[in-house]
Amino acid sequence: MKELKPEQIEDIRHIIDTGDKDAATQELADMHPAEIAELYQELDEEQGESLFNMLEGDMAADVLMELDEEDRKRLLSDMSPEDIATNIIDHLDTDEAVDLIQEMDEEERDEILSHIDDVEQAGDIIDLLKYDEDTAGGLMGKEMIVVNENWSMPECIKEMRMQAEDVDEIYYVYVIDNEQRLKGILPLKELITHPSVSKIKHVMETDPKSVKTDTPIDEVALDFEKYDLVAMPVIDSIGRLVGRITVDDIMDQVRESSERDYQLASGISSDIDADDSIFAQVKARIPWLLIGIASGILASIILSTFEAQLATVTTLALFIPIIGGTGGNVGVQASAIVVQSLANGSLEIKQFAGQLGKEVLIGLLNATIISGVIFAYNLVMLPGEFAVTLSVALSLFIVVMFATLLGTVVPLTLEKLHINPALATGPFIQISNDILGLIIYVWISTYCLKIFGA
Repeated sequence: MKELKPEQIEDIRHIIDTGDKDAATQELADMHPAEIAELYQELDEEQGESLFNMLEGDMAADVLMELDEEDRKRLLSDMSPEDIATNIIDHLDTDEAVDLIQEMDEEERDEILSHIDDVEQAGDIIDLLKYDEDTAGGLMGKEMIVVNENWSMPECIKEMRMQAEDVDEIYYVYVIDNEQRLKGILPLKELITHPSVSKIKHVMETDPKSVKTDTPIDEVALDFEKYDLVAMPVIDSIGRLVGRITVDDIMDQVRESSERDYQLASGISSDIDADDSIFAQVKARIPWLLIGIASGILASIILSTFEAQLATVTTLALFIPIIGGTGGNVGVQASAIVVQSLANGSLEIKQFAGQLGKEVLIGLLNATIISGVIFAYNLVMLPGEFAVTLSVALSLFIVVMFATLLGTVVPLTLEKLHINPALATGPFIQISNDILGLIIYVWISTYCLKIFGA
């Protein structure tokens, strides 16, 4: 996407101020909807609304879908249901229309749908609204080229020309039988090399990769990656073709999912952007910050039981940050590997035991190396304080083992409970390991001091 130049933005501002719609149309004609949406962000609210009102047809609808949800809602609030239906919905593919309508309340949805002139389009939108938005059915669109397996090639070409008027991008031609069941795909190459074939079914590719309407989006994305697809047909429970998903739809979903996971791993409880309101951002950030405060209070309570030992052997306090920090780092590493593997499909729940065993071995090696290094360091640097040396080394060994197990078990358990496992890569695992590390350190240090003395 081309970067907007300052002088270009100033020209648009001038055109908006003069209200010259023809000049605006000419200036924006060669710009992509995403570029116009970026331009909208550079303008103040009033100028942005004026710019949008100068757009018409497909461009207005496409730009609206490129804007943030908050901006979209503000613009739509100034439009009547009839205007939304005729000026926006009519110019969108069904999957995009569904995305837009899902952002509205039920009363608004019904009123907008009642103003859609194309009964078939309205019916398609109503059908798509029935599906869960996190499934293939909720992501698919109805626009596609469909031919019957018993048609001849001339019949097929004639029908394709008629259907193509409603389809922006043609990736595949889907072949169905008389019961609407998906039978295959017809590569466009076959139209050229077999122009006079008697029936489509003689040249189509059978058993195409497809997904059912209730397939989770994560699984659909993995199939697109695995088979290098640009589009995939969607079928119902008895194999009837009901829609298609394109690669751009999947890319949008993967990006949104990655953003959600990253924010969740950072301790942000809901999906927010930098331009969201201050209240929305505080609301999303504060929960884990308060939990962090609570964990700090708990840590201070734990340390208060250790006060006598710390007063006697002050050296013990020097290693509290190492114990907590190492446990948190190890836990985050272990959980990050598991979460990433679950996301890309290289790890499944049924491999729970195998993954746990592997992480135990990794934890043993890491724990041995880390505790060995700190033991050797303290042996040299703290002569005569063998109790401290042994306490720190043993604590680190056990903390690393527990953190590894926790970082592996928690995301796998969350996945099994159908909770986003990315939760386990953030403050949750860090705080858990901090508290666990302190408890282990207090217990082992107390025990070692009793045996070896201060």
